Amino acid sequence: METSIYSVLAFYVLAAVILGSAILVVSMRNIVHSVLFLAICFIAMAGLFLILDAAYLAVIQVLVYAGAVCIMIIFGVMLIQRTDMKQSNLFNRQTFMAGGVVALTLAVSGFFAGTTAWADLAANTPVPEDSLGQIGQLLLSKYVIPFEVAALLLLVALVGAIVLAKEVKANVND
Repeated sequence: METSIYSVLAFYVLAAVILGSAILVVSMRNIVHSVLFLAICFIAMAGLFLILDAAYLAVIQVLVYAGAVCIMIIFGVMLIQRTDMKQSNLFNRQTFMAGGVVALTLAVSGFFAGTTAWADLAANTPVPEDSLGQIGQLLLSKYVIPFEVAALLLLVALVGAIVLAKEVKANVND
């Protein structure tokens, strides 16, 4: 991993883009705009993977998350067919409870970040040359059951989203 001033600067710029776009994802009232900021967040995260010399994860991040997940959300929005898209990402009265959960999550994350020995973890361990081949070997041997379970869960979620969208559309026609 390169630790020049440019990579440090790129890290801070990408981190700012990730935080800014994540805040916009949850604060926008139009869900299509939220999805677009989610795609920006995912692409910036792919940039962080590139800084860490994890090119395969960066490509997967862009293809799966920025591409497929955002397109699936857009399809979900299109299937529901709301009449007023400006108010499609509604807020509720649980803002204070959500703020408490966020504060607790930040406190726990800060505790673990503060107590972790980062210098030991960041030892100059080289990235393996054939990391893609090793990942593929692990996915199809040691982790084949969790890999297949994840695929099945994604299929169930896709079918559930289609069923929910059809029910909403049927209620609109009534």
